[in-house]
Amino acid sequence: MNNDLAPTYKRLFGLYWVLWYSTSNNYSIVESEFKSLLDFYLQSNSLDEFGSKISSVEHVSNLSTITNNLKTYLESCNASNTSSLEDSAEFNHSNCNITKYYSVNDKPITINYDTELVENTIHPALAHLEVNKNNIDAQITFDIYLDSGRLTLFKNQQLITSVAQRDYHLLQGKFIMQLLCVMHDKDESDWVGTFHGSTISDGTNSILFIGNSGKGKSTLCALLAANGYELLADDVSPMLAKDGHIYHNPSAISIKEGAFSVLQPLITAFENLPITVFNKNKGPLRYLPCDHPKKDNYPCKAIIIVNYEADAKTNVEPASIKTILETLIPDSWLSHHPLHAEQFLNWLKTVHLYQLSYSDTDTVITELSTIFNEFKSN
Repeated sequence: MNNDLAPTYKRLFGLYWVLWYSTSNNYSIVESEFKSLLDFYLQSNSLDEFGSKISSVEHVSNLSTITNNLKTYLESCNASNTSSLEDSAEFNHSNCNITKYYSVNDKPITINYDTELVENTIHPALAHLEVNKNNIDAQITFDIYLDSGRLTLFKNQQLITSVAQRDYHLLQGKFIMQLLCVMHDKDESDWVGTFHGSTISDGTNSILFIGNSGKGKSTLCALLAANGYELLADDVSPMLAKDGHIYHNPSAISIKEGAFSVLQPLITAFENLPITVFNKNKGPLRYLPCDHPKKDNYPCKAIIIVNYEADAKTNVEPASIKTILETLIPDSWLSHHPLHAEQFLNWLKTVHLYQLSYSDTDTVITELSTIFNEFKSN
């Protein structure tokens, strides 16, 4: 059989195997029974040998169907799904219509936008870092503009990425990666990945909160920040390969309209935060800036899937690796480097995996405080 399609790494997590394919940087979660069948297939030299191996374990009614399904599975796992880059895009200085100046970790940067619409893809989350032009001598300049239906990002007039306008979130992610590299003096190749989730620290360890849009993870992080915890990163949480820690992302917490009434009594001058409307599906947003954490990075001890439900009792219970990765991976960026993929899988072996339901703000803070304290005592 074609062993070129075999997974590069295999890790067992309880009832599930996580398989990583280097050709596509694809993570696949399968049950042990399927993993055994896949091993038989990859270790066989012929269809007859494969049929003989699996018939010794189970009754085979349709060997051809099983073989075709395994072949299709392997081909799909090895297929690349990376977005295409518009390499031909050229820098156009005439698109620099709106200029903003920022100080990020005491590093001055300039960002040029062509319109207010494009400005709203980046600026609201960084508005608290804006400074006066007279106080800045930036060595790094980003240009972001819309050209022929594509959003284009340049750094010092060098093309970084160009994406279709509807895929603006891809440009946001690429920009944040560039910003993180500037503020932490790193290259993109230094990171294991940037996780789609928000990270909170107690000053010793951190927890990564993940969940689909609208499930309450940013609201929960705002609650924790208002109760003495440190916001390490909102929405994009970067992990450095050198130490496996989550690093600080300076973006403000994006708060959806449904959480305004919950947070207004708890956060001073919350009603004075400007409202931004960019994506109709997300509706009005307020961006809540938080104090810089005491340290730029912390080890991450747990991943928690957050699910806010009206009138739900606060409940934390173990989550499967399948549930965690199916939520975490789709909107995260993970390095394709084999050493980083191995580090990511090894890290997953060490962290606690939970799922959290809540509606009451007091009991959820108490529950998470208990979890943080358990990490300190271990």
